[in-house]
Amino acid sequence: MADKHITPMLDELENGPWPSFISGIKRLRDQHSDSRVSGVANSLLGQLEHSYETRKGYWKGGTVSVFGYGSGIIPRFSEVGDAFPESREFHTLRVQPPAGNFYTTDMLRQLGKSWEKHGSGLQTFHGQTGNIMFIGASTENTQHFFDEINEYGWDLGGAGPCVRTGMCCVGAARCEQANIDGIKIHRTLLNNFTDDIHRPALPYKFKFKVSGCPNDCVNSIERADFAIIGTWKDDMKVNQDEVKDFVEKKGRKYLIDNVITRCPTNCLSLKDDDTLEVDNRNCVKCMHCLNVMPKALSPGDDKGATILMGGKRTLKVGDLMGTVIVPFMKLDTEEDYEKLTELAEETIDFWAENGLEHERCGEMIERIGLVNFLDGIGLEVDPNMVADPTTSSYVRMDGWDDEAEKWFKDKLQSVEA
Repeated sequence: MADKHITPMLDELENGPWPSFISGIKRLRDQHSDSRVSGVANSLLGQLEHSYETRKGYWKGGTVSVFGYGSGIIPRFSEVGDAFPESREFHTLRVQPPAGNFYTTDMLRQLGKSWEKHGSGLQTFHGQTGNIMFIGASTENTQHFFDEINEYGWDLGGAGPCVRTGMCCVGAARCEQANIDGIKIHRTLLNNFTDDIHRPALPYKFKFKVSGCPNDCVNSIERADFAIIGTWKDDMKVNQDEVKDFVEKKGRKYLIDNVITRCPTNCLSLKDDDTLEVDNRNCVKCMHCLNVMPKALSPGDDKGATILMGGKRTLKVGDLMGTVIVPFMKLDTEEDYEKLTELAEETIDFWAENGLEHERCGEMIERIGLVNFLDGIGLEVDPNMVADPTTSSYVRMDGWDDEAEKWFKDKLQSVEA
């Protein structure tokens, strides 16, 4: 390894109470037994210090891929590679994690050894897309690393205008609030759209994210083009003995201040005998009371999922939250999973045909209108999509009563049939 680069500005980032990424890179430089890894880390620190001094970034993109794939690698070439040759090429490989992020320690060690053999040793668990991020490989070594990890079962994730790697929470495996099998949903969608992950052919990126309950631990509602959130349709289950035990331990004032008054729709009331009454008709499944009193309150038995579409961060029209497309869908049988997959296929096909270049699905919905989008993917308008029609800017109120009456009449006829 060449002489260590002097990095006074980076050293400042190690001050303070929190761990610093600079310390991690320095450990690779100073303590790693492989001189190649040490040299790459030293070169990277030198270029980063140079960027801080000049207040300019020196990474540029390009085209790098492995045989048969069109995505999964984020190319990074240095514009100051002559000064810092060992990090001249510093590509990132996105690798799909297991659903629910379940790993064995043996597999993590195996991945680490492969990356130190072919890459820089820098890893991130996980990126915003959900992938394992292996940061810093040469163009040649991207193929070697992929071949090795693919041999023992790993695959590249999405990058570019494609279906991105899905995400799901740990779900029913460890969480009592889960209403759906998020891991199975994740695997079902992933297996169906594998080709769309590896070979970009869409207007822009499309993300699936699955949350087992409305706590939405993977932030699907604001980050996913297609969000699946577990919920329930019947009454919340209340264990009154546990409610009384909670009151006895915490006190009535605590329960009122931290649960009752924080219900957004005022649907909770504490009776004189320390029992809890729930106005389930007005419950919006915010999960606050269930989180504070998990032994006393739990989801109902009629479980399923709400499907939302169009969530994203800022791009063309600013941040968007997902719009409810399917208020409630059962996910119990293989037929239910087929319906979910078909809905996803219809959505992606319609967006691929009608979306503009570099336009997310939610931006297309904003541009063409929700009614046209629903018509395009073959879904009927459902009044349950609108929580408060009198204040919604999406709904014209003239003729609302007639349309609602017609909808409920058609719904009743279909049930009777």
